Amino acid sequence: MYSHYQEKEGCTSLSKELKSLKLIELGLVCLKKNGTFAEKIKGQETVLVILGGQCRIKTGNYSFPLLGKRKDPFAGKATALYLPPYTSYDIIGESDCEIAVCKVRARRKGKPILISPDKVRLRKAGKDNFKRDVYDIVDERIKAEHIVVGETINEKGNWSSYPPHKHDRDNLPLESKQEELYFFKLEPPDGFGVIRLYNKKSDKIFTIKNNDVIAIPRGYHPVGVIPGYRIYYLWILAGKKRILKPSDDPKYSWVKEEG
Repeated sequence: MYSHYQEKEGCTSLSKELKSLKLIELGLVCLKKNGTFAEKIKGQETVLVILGGQCRIKTGNYSFPLLGKRKDPFAGKATALYLPPYTSYDIIGESDCEIAVCKVRARRKGKPILISPDKVRLRKAGKDNFKRDVYDIVDERIKAEHIVVGETINEKGNWSSYPPHKHDRDNLPLESKQEELYFFKLEPPDGFGVIRLYNKKSDKIFTIKNNDVIAIPRGYHPVGVIPGYRIYYLWILAGKKRILKPSDDPKYSWVKEEG
């Protein structure tokens, strides 16, 4: 359910030990300037999210030069590239760079789709001390098969995924089943946050530090950060149906109506 990334050059799997995930994989590519990484994708659709720095990416007959507009995930909208199953790609660092490799099991073939920062949709969610910025990178606008990808940033001392919600049952129109993975960063990086994972059978609280990974196969999952620090998380969702329909915990949903 939990893992931690130790920064190192090359590609590192962040989800290998997360046995509760059936559909989602996450890796992190860390390159120096002119460093390279290549991979052949099999039965998975992949989203490459540039967390910081610049790179160029080649895939088949397509070439995408000078990708990346931000120094880190707190410095603006992401640049991303959607790749269908059964393709190969090469990443070349134009500077020191960090790229999240988000994968979900899939079969449908297609073409690469570039998601530039102006295509990333910003949603202002919540209010009071659970206000947050939600960035939709790969959503219903992108013709993917199963994968959904985005980013969330909590301001200092704030909460997100709040009121607590879950998406672990197929019960439309009230709820759609999706597993999820979070990858966290903090600003400054020596801070910490918390996440509570709970349902009727289990209740666990994790301290979140910079570069932590949390798998969310089921249950409610609110996130908070201490005062003086911002928290960022990349989120990946996947299910049989590509429908996002979370269900709020009725015990706490009243905060939406207050004020």
